[in-house]
Amino acid sequence: MKNLSDMLKKAQEMQAKMGDMQAELDHVEVEGTAGAGMVKVVLSGKGDMKSVSLDPSIFSSEDKEVVEDLIVAAHNQAKAKVADAAAEKMKDLTGGLDLPPGFKMPF
Repeated sequence: MKNLSDMLKKAQEMQAKMGDMQAELDHVEVEGTAGAGMVKVVLSGKGDMKSVSLDPSIFSSEDKEVVEDLIVAAHNQAKAKVADAAAEKMKDLTGGLDLPPGFKMPF
């Protein structure tokens, strides 16, 4: 029975650390870029878009679709970086606990 109580204790500790990690993600900001830096998007650690920066040279052409595609590409790059940052924090949080691929926390 000691094994079960140890496991429950570790699960409670991990849950507390998860709360701390989620609070930390509120303060994380990542930047995605597209078009050789002509479009920049900043996302919060939760994936919310904080800002968009467009190089003025983009507007010398009248190709609106290109600008829209660059914004989407920059946003997707920044969101992927958020996922990578969260995965890295989760790796640190779980320590040696071998979780199956795709396992979502918290339970």
